[in-house]
Amino acid sequence: METVFGPVPSRRLGRSLGVNNIPPKHCTYSCVYCQVGRTTQLMHNRQAYYGVADLYDTVASKIERLRKIQQLPDYITIIPDGEPTLDIHLGELIEKIRALGVNIAVVTNSSLLWRGEVQEDLLDADLVSVKVDAMGEPIWRKINRPHRQLDFDVIMDGVLSFSNGYKGTLLTETMLIAEVNVEPAHLQLLAEFVGQVHPEIAYLSIPTRPPAEDWVHPPTPEVINDAYQEFTKWIDRVEILSGMESDTFQGDGDLKRALLAITAVHPMRESAVRNLVKTENGQWDDVEELLAEKKLQKISYRGSNFYLRDFTRRKAN
Repeated sequence: METVFGPVPSRRLGRSLGVNNIPPKHCTYSCVYCQVGRTTQLMHNRQAYYGVADLYDTVASKIERLRKIQQLPDYITIIPDGEPTLDIHLGELIEKIRALGVNIAVVTNSSLLWRGEVQEDLLDADLVSVKVDAMGEPIWRKINRPHRQLDFDVIMDGVLSFSNGYKGTLLTETMLIAEVNVEPAHLQLLAEFVGQVHPEIAYLSIPTRPPAEDWVHPPTPEVINDAYQEFTKWIDRVEILSGMESDTFQGDGDLKRALLAITAVHPMRESAVRNLVKTENGQWDDVEELLAEKKLQKISYRGSNFYLRDFTRRKAN
């Protein structure tokens, strides 16, 4: 697995250089809407994965190349295709990366924020985005499908505790799923809780890429508007993430490696893949070869074709 990918366009973070600090699909949740498929390694204990020095060297090398061509990203974002706080060396990694002079973001599903050492690790990040998809255990279990050792109330208390001590930019993100978490009474509970977190921006998302489960669908525009109106009663700034990011992805001269690195974490529309082929001076035959080798797969979703890693073969790869 490539441990650094991009920069990729982010609807929240601008141009983001991604850091994949967790092996494929090691996560505390197996969210029904996950864009990189079902979790294969459902876990809740923190572990050491990649060497911090090796990760830092890879990030530093990429930043050096981007600095030379005056294309530094807006953020170095720790956003693997699992839960980044499972990495027991996360705090050390953030500390080392800070020397590169680029803002650092961490995107977490919030499941381990109740742990004091996780909160401590995240305090040095410039931006932290936390997930709040549900209020109440039944809906939480239906959407996020957590590890059985995790406790909903403990996690929610951890989110509030972290928000009270964190001094950087705090964002929240809530995924809205039709007929699951969008009833008016539930939206009110969600909005009230997120209001207590005091995020700089509360993002409301809908599924825009192929989800882990086929039954996951975005709510109607009317329901999305209802959610927005409810959230604005409690939070000063609310934004809806209902559109796609731009097609401006960036590699480092190796088209196949860039495609596999990006699509492991960030499924790409066909238009974005074709744009990357052009900017990397590659050929569409390279894409077809990855498909034939079953390292890449093509999926149709809501009228568009998406390309993502073939997760069924990850252990073999």
